[in-house]
Amino acid sequence: MDVQLLGTGGTAGWPRTGCRCASCAGGRAAGRSRAPALAVVNGTLRIRSGQPPRCEPPGAGPPRAGPPPSLSPGAGPAAGHIVRPLPGGWDVTAPDGRRLLIAGEPGAVPEPGAAARPYDVALLDLIASPWQLGGLRQRGLVRAGTIVAAWYLDDRISSREIARRCGLWGVTCPDDGDLLRGPARGPQPPARTLVLGGTRSGKSAEAELRLAGEPEVTYLATAAAPDGSSDPDWAQRIAAHRAGRPRGWKTAEGADAAEVLRNSSGAVLLDGIGSWLAGILDGSGAWDPAADETGGPTGGSAAAAVDAAVDDLIGAWRQAPGRVVAVSDEVGSGVVPATRSGRLFRDRLGQLNQRLAAESEEVVLVVAGRILAAVT
Repeated sequence: MDVQLLGTGGTAGWPRTGCRCASCAGGRAAGRSRAPALAVVNGTLRIRSGQPPRCEPPGAGPPRAGPPPSLSPGAGPAAGHIVRPLPGGWDVTAPDGRRLLIAGEPGAVPEPGAAARPYDVALLDLIASPWQLGGLRQRGLVRAGTIVAAWYLDDRISSREIARRCGLWGVTCPDDGDLLRGPARGPQPPARTLVLGGTRSGKSAEAELRLAGEPEVTYLATAAAPDGSSDPDWAQRIAAHRAGRPRGWKTAEGADAAEVLRNSSGAVLLDGIGSWLAGILDGSGAWDPAADETGGPTGGSAAAAVDAAVDDLIGAWRQAPGRVVAVSDEVGSGVVPATRSGRLFRDRLGQLNQRLAAESEEVVLVVAGRILAAVT
């Protein structure tokens, strides 16, 4: 199956005429552009946004006026291609039996049925929904040999950002005119990534994006869910966080973080290190000013109990069998905390962040939703 992308942009192309947004302005300044999305399969089958795929002779111009012809399930255009409509897009089988999955228009997420077979090529709007990629991989519909290309690339995000994301997910970020010859061949993603940032910096969203293409993810939420009557605001925040997690991800809450890291079969997102450490400090009795002298609840000093828990976490992080991403608060950039407990937490979390960073292939700092720095 030969798939050539004559256009890779949104319905109006990119940059959009008259648009002054940062994405379009940056494209004009760089002399870059994308024509409205148009794919040609095997030289004859043309695919445009919002229209059923249809066979046209090579070099055909714009589509004829009037509404596009309707296609019933199982019906196919000429030249032996079988085109089947499905929610959010199209399923195309070429004469040689190879299969193509297509997002029908910007924002659409194609949903193959339960009986769908694996695809050889997929053209997806990954700006609209990165999580669809992990879902397709989980179902075995996108495999190691599947060519996945991001399509409908427009001004919803910058061209640099979509290229970065495609690198994270192992998919092709095409240019107009590209012939899709094989899967993207980029570097393997890092096994361990530490994502740092301040409060509401976007660090959790960045961590989730990094695992959007994984077929199996365990979301390890370390913040304890309170009794709704004791802290309704916090309970509401946790409920909203649960609801926003990608469909298909497993969730572990209030679990032993080291145990989950050691035994999860797929990727793990640990969110976050700060709330995990707060729980350890609480359980060890370390908040008590006299804790180091009197000992924690399990015997021995509170400091020793915290040290043991941290060492266990670091050991599990080092030997995790799958890909792992941890989210933590960057500390030390503000004023010195006025209380002993504040200074204890700052010092302990800063030390833990340093140890995790030393054992990570990649460390990123997120500020206002943007990666300010990345160290590998």
